[in-house]
Amino acid sequence: MKSLWNSLKLLIWPPRCVLCHRILESEAGRLCPGCAASLPEPFSGARRGSHYKRWASALWYEDRVRESFLRFKFGGCRFYAEHYGPWLANTVTKLLGTDYELLTYVPISRLRKRRRGYDQTLLLAEAAGRELGMKPVCTLKKRSRVKPQSRTLGPEERQRNIRGAFSVPDPALVRGKRVLLIDDVLTTGATVSEASRMLLEAGAKSVDVATLAAAPT
Repeated sequence: MKSLWNSLKLLIWPPRCVLCHRILESEAGRLCPGCAASLPEPFSGARRGSHYKRWASALWYEDRVRESFLRFKFGGCRFYAEHYGPWLANTVTKLLGTDYELLTYVPISRLRKRRRGYDQTLLLAEAAGRELGMKPVCTLKKRSRVKPQSRTLGPEERQRNIRGAFSVPDPALVRGKRVLLIDDVLTTGATVSEASRMLLEAGAKSVDVATLAAAPT
């Protein structure tokens, strides 16, 4: 019966590539051969924003990666985190190293989490943390009445919009620690800059940033 159910499930809900969404012959890997062969090497670049020391990313935020992320963030495909997580952990290991005392993440607001049903950045941090042998700690709190950064137009407006959006309720969690901060997408760097600023003001020794994807400049 179990074998019959699995066959029926694959017929009704066939596995699809996490990136391009094409139907796959099996669930193994959850990437089609084309997407698997074209995954970029982890990358970094000139710092976007301020306060944090370094950043690195696993994917460019364009085309099929952007569509994949939108399914993850807004389409209920929360299981994508299990596939994104190893890519993000590989990025950290290759470009940033593992000399961190605290793994944390940029949270969404409590209101947005209630509406969406999950915090996609927490899922990313948890999945990457399992690969890195670290458990993410919630150190930042985000105000609910902050316009989504995707709805702002340019770097200056993004910076003004995000100013004061975060707080660190328990500074003892970050004081004196080398922090790895996880976020989903890096664009202008305004969000991770503000989050890093608050972590440093709370006493963090340093902050590096790792993101699933980064928008081309």
